[in-house]
Amino acid sequence: MTDLERTEPDLERTEPEPESTEPEPTEQESREPERAAEAVAEGIAAPAAGAGRGRTVLVAGAIALVAAVAVVGALGLGGGADDPAAPARSGSTVQVTKENLVERTQVEGQLGYGAEIPLPVKATGTVTWLPEPGTTVERGGDLLRVDDRPVVLLYGALPMFRELGLDQQAPTTPTTTPTATPGSGRGVDGSGGSTASSGSSGKGGGTGTGTSTGTSTGTATGTASAPGAPTRPLRGMDVMQFERNLAALGYTGFTVDEEFTTGTATAVKRWQKSLGLPQTGRVGIGDVIYSTGQVRIGHAAVRLGSAVGENALTHTGTARKVVVNASAQEASWAVRGTAVTVTLPDGREAPGEVASVGTSATAGPDSGAGGGGEGGGQGGGSDAARATVPVTVVIADQEALGRLESGPVGVSYVGKERRGVLAVPVAALVALAEGGHGLETTDGTFVAVQTGLFADGKVEVSGPAVREGLKVRVPE
Repeated sequence: MTDLERTEPDLERTEPEPESTEPEPTEQESREPERAAEAVAEGIAAPAAGAGRGRTVLVAGAIALVAAVAVVGALGLGGGADDPAAPARSGSTVQVTKENLVERTQVEGQLGYGAEIPLPVKATGTVTWLPEPGTTVERGGDLLRVDDRPVVLLYGALPMFRELGLDQQAPTTPTTTPTATPGSGRGVDGSGGSTASSGSSGKGGGTGTGTSTGTSTGTATGTASAPGAPTRPLRGMDVMQFERNLAALGYTGFTVDEEFTTGTATAVKRWQKSLGLPQTGRVGIGDVIYSTGQVRIGHAAVRLGSAVGENALTHTGTARKVVVNASAQEASWAVRGTAVTVTLPDGREAPGEVASVGTSATAGPDSGAGGGGEGGGQGGGSDAARATVPVTVVIADQEALGRLESGPVGVSYVGKERRGVLAVPVAALVALAEGGHGLETTDGTFVAVQTGLFADGKVEVSGPAVREGLKVRVPE
């Protein structure tokens, strides 16, 4: 045996394996993992483990077990508790109702007093006074003054076309007037065809005769008004119209009829005295102007000191109205008597009524762009599309307009109307997957419906499953 072989065992003996410094677990410690598992299963905390690898492994296993149980509970895979109920769908419910649906269309209009119309002034002379624009003149009021004489407003439809007064053309009597013809004659005892000159008489009382040359007289028949002859009354409808105004102003003493009598003339004189006019009892053609009612003064076309003319002064009515330039293609709604609603700029509303509809269409403001020649045909079609007709709307309740005298307003009219139909809010309609519209009932089912008129946020609905009182859901 060599030295090397002898030394290897020696080395094994001299270098023994190091002993473990960790003490051997006792029987109690070896049972700690089992007790920890039982504690986790029973829901109690495991006792604190001593230092060492066994206690570390035990705690890590317990944490993993608790985490697994929590995950299983979150997934709903464990436990015997019932699942929570699904949250209710949001939204309100409404009932299907039977009602009248009215579709309104609104167009633009202009509030004002209407177009200004010239007053039929027939007086002649110089304008000496004019009223302020916007002034309201009533029956018996002065419209203007010409040569410092008032031109008075009276009410009536007939214009002033003649002077009113007593008829002076009374029956006439025949009269005789002498006519002279050349000739000669001799006086015979102071008589004859001509009057001769007589000689002078002397104291002796003798009478002498002589001859003279002169003219013979003849007769001619004619007519002339006899002084103080009776007058004939003037007759006509214009007389009755004037007498009606005279009586309305408080001047009476006559019968309101078609005859201008002495009683009428006497009342006229009293009226003229109140106006500061000469009391003639006659009414000149330019003394009055007739209108159907009160007038509102427009603008004057003359100045003070100018000669008056027929278009010297314009006027309008005193009631505010609305004029709508309605499309000639869509003016079927504009019928006299049609009820409309006028919406003011501040949102207030006033009822109105169509009073008149123009019979002539007017092209729009761009009508001149069509041009002539070959392009004239296209321009004409465009003009027809822009053509409008004037529609006048009157408003009975003038106080509803407040102090607004002019400005843009809205005018709405009934376009379509459905009475006694089933309707729901438009928001209750839902789009069905198969197409069309439907309603969702409170139990979550959907019923198909046919839609009709839409108006005021509601819609007409119909269908086999739709009935009055059916509750449907309005989704949010």
